[in-house]
Amino acid sequence: MRVARTIAATALAITGLVATTGTTYAADKPDDTPEVTKGPCKYTETPEDPAARPVSLPPDPAHTPDKGRVKVLLATNQGPMLLTLDRAKAPCTVQSFLHLAKKRFYDFTTCHRLTQYPTLKVLQCGDPSGTGEKGPGYRYKDELPTDLPNWPGDTTGTRKVYARGTLAMANAGANTNGSQFFLVFADSRLRPDYTVFGSIDRLGLATLDRVNAGGIKPTADNPTPVDGAPNLKTDILLARRTG
Repeated sequence: MRVARTIAATALAITGLVATTGTTYAADKPDDTPEVTKGPCKYTETPEDPAARPVSLPPDPAHTPDKGRVKVLLATNQGPMLLTLDRAKAPCTVQSFLHLAKKRFYDFTTCHRLTQYPTLKVLQCGDPSGTGEKGPGYRYKDELPTDLPNWPGDTTGTRKVYARGTLAMANAGANTNGSQFFLVFADSRLRPDYTVFGSIDRLGLATLDRVNAGGIKPTADNPTPVDGAPNLKTDILLARRTG
């Protein structure tokens, strides 16, 4: 069943950030059986949710690189964003993100969603269709954070701080990571259900602040939305590993 890739949320109760949702190579694999990579990440093909742009499944070696940091430049029409990906936090996620960047999956794509809820302030990108409904044609497991602080005043411990400058994956439920990701421009309150795999540099945050200041496009039904397409159309022109 396709899961909607938008948040059903209010300013008081944010339910989450959602996105679209990889290989057995046996010659006798049935045509209707999804391919699954043989390594520990088990990237899984999603025939029911085909790729927005043709791309292969990521490499999945027996040992996923899990040490060190990698720099990726997102060049956008609103300014540059330098991302630092942390392999130790989320090795399968970093491996997938680098694969998609290398295959130019993110080039010339539009960041489709800006949120300005009191407790959720992010820019969401990574869908070449620009709709928030599509992904890379595969999914993979969560690598959820365990070290996020509790949201101030939350006595249940179920709401965490996704701090300004956090880079995390959007999803459509457990273990449905694909290509969509979100960039946090102000501390946000979320359940720890979203893989954190890096951070955003100072110039990138300045770019995000610019997009945020531009506001959200009004609609016929809502002249002052807090969730929707940014007024300042934000296009990723290229995504490239720089180190």
